[in-house]
Amino acid sequence: MAQEALSWQTVGRGLWEITAAVQGVIGRSGIGTGLCQAFLRHTSASLVLCENADPSVRSDLEAFAARFAPDGDPRYRHHLEGPDDMPAHLRSVFTQVELTIPVRGGRCALGTWQGIFLWEHRIESMDREVLVTVWGH
Repeated sequence: MAQEALSWQTVGRGLWEITAAVQGVIGRSGIGTGLCQAFLRHTSASLVLCENADPSVRSDLEAFAARFAPDGDPRYRHHLEGPDDMPAHLRSVFTQVELTIPVRGGRCALGTWQGIFLWEHRIESMDREVLVTVWGH
């Protein structure tokens, strides 16, 4: 088993591909077959498997999230860190902060167009950490 913490500083709201970094942990682990778990240690961002070829998919996801959880909605009571505070928590809760992906041939067994993305839900730049655990043989 191997485990590494990966860190990023996001530059605001959006989806940031982290596939290569996760693949790097698997490569360094020496595990050829098993499972990889990525866990985001935050409550206002998400991890998602997403289309990695056409960036319009990511902009469409962001547009949908803006309609689903709009900034500054007067119905929100939680706004300690600004108008994007509660919407970021909603987006995180209704997506996911953990992914488990099969490992085959020493790599994530992703589909042709799949990538692993950190989805930042806050408007400002944030420090984010993903804990990656790989186990198998």
